[in-house]
Amino acid sequence: MFDGTFRAPIDRAIRPIGRLLRKTGLSPDHLTILGVLVAIGAAFAIGAGSLYLGFGLVILAAIPDLLDGALAKASNQASQRGAFFDSVIDRLTDAVIFAGVAYYYMNGDDPRLGMVPFGILGLSLIISYQRAKAESLGLEAKGGLMERAERIILLELGLLVHVILLPILWIMLALCAVTAVQRFIKVWKQAAVTPRTAAKMEVRRIRRQTRRSAYAERMPTRVPRRRPPNP
Repeated sequence: MFDGTFRAPIDRAIRPIGRLLRKTGLSPDHLTILGVLVAIGAAFAIGAGSLYLGFGLVILAAIPDLLDGALAKASNQASQRGAFFDSVIDRLTDAVIFAGVAYYYMNGDDPRLGMVPFGILGLSLIISYQRAKAESLGLEAKGGLMERAERIILLELGLLVHVILLPILWIMLALCAVTAVQRFIKVWKQAAVTPRTAAKMEVRRIRRQTRRSAYAERMPTRVPRRRPPNP
């Protein structure tokens, strides 16, 4: 939801920062790796019960993830390899952070609450897989109530205000489930229409090609005229 609404303004805002980072000699992969390292530190802090420290480190982990794309564009290093690497690292970052939250609750009064962050992680991976699989099929699966940006924002709010962390996690779990269903329905509807549309387009292409071939066969072969030699 936030990704579709605010992505373009944010990209425009951080474009100058990307040009500045290009002068440092850093590559987008350096920023991506830095982000996951900070996320690992955030997971350890949260697991140890230092939620305020975890709050700050999660913010710091999000900054390199925000800037690596701007740096890639500014330095003309945008590539499929970089996009793939960034996407995989995003999933790894999510897994590490929510594992830290799960460990925090598993060491508490009710260890069963640790299953809530694991449930959020599992549904978030399903949401990401739905988009990846849909795009591999030529379909589109963006959107939903609880994308990655929303998950990070809500988690940050819970880490900042400890007393509402658990209710926020339950809300996040429910909204992740709703988002997974939303994306499934969206892709399901597209998949129901796209094959027929593709088949019709293929039939039309074949018909056009057949008409062109038939027209070419009916046309007489033209013999190029020779100009008389100059006297």
